[in-house]
Amino acid sequence: MVNHRVTLRRRTPYNTSSNITRVSKTPGGKLRVLHLKKRGTVPKCGDCGSKLSGIPALRPREYATLSKPQRTVQRAYGGSRCGSCVRDRIVRAFLIEEQKIVKKVLKEQEQGKKK
Repeated sequence: MVNHRVTLRRRTPYNTSSNITRVSKTPGGKLRVLHLKKRGTVPKCGDCGSKLSGIPALRPREYATLSKPQRTVQRAYGGSRCGSCVRDRIVRAFLIEEQKIVKKVLKEQEQGKKK
């Protein structure tokens, strides 16, 4: 029978999310408690809430050690909006500008008919 009795290496004995442990066997054959770090979450799109592809799931402080190309995507709204939401924004802006032009042309035609 294997003895799994190990002592905790930190002061807090409580089963909290920041105090997750795993039993590991050392090269010397002893059992030791390993404290695991919390898993990071993937950044989400600010508009639709979907996961942003191309950006790793890390803890907030670990992003500071990454280089700029690893933190973002080479696109407008790179690290904050997904590609489909950026496409929708571009199309919407284009259509609004087209609508303004059409209104202006119609207004000029109305003034031309009155004269």
